[in-house]
Amino acid sequence: MWRVYVIALAVVMIDQLTKWLVVTNMEIGERITVIESFFYLTSHRNSGAAWGILQGQMVFFYIITVVVVAFIVFYIQKFAKESKWLGIALAFVLGGAIGNFIDRLFRKEVVDFFDVYIGTYDFPIFNIADSSLVVGVIVIFIYTFLDERNKKRSNQK
Repeated sequence: MWRVYVIALAVVMIDQLTKWLVVTNMEIGERITVIESFFYLTSHRNSGAAWGILQGQMVFFYIITVVVVAFIVFYIQKFAKESKWLGIALAFVLGGAIGNFIDRLFRKEVVDFFDVYIGTYDFPIFNIADSSLVVGVIVIFIYTFLDERNKKRSNQK
């Protein structure tokens, strides 16, 4: 069980380290090419959520994040013991939520820097915490789908 929290802590630490590196070494708007026409490091700030929605609604984000973190910890305590994969997925979601919460709490905005182009589409700039949240949620969906399928197969026997 404690391993789940270690994973979440590692996500938070990596997230905060990378954001600190961006803040201390790049000007806002500065761009570093990693792979031309595909992947850049771009120093960006977001006072909202994904795709810049709900700009400046910090109190809302504080409340939502505290509720989500409490819910995730409850789920970890109740369900992570039954599946290593579910525990890892919840750890990624927890680490991602806390990583962006730290930014909102101390900076009043989230530091983003991964800038990806898919053809001509400039995907919204994101960070390690965002990536962790997405990976965690995808693994939870896959786990839930496979778990339900296995339960149906067991009931048919």
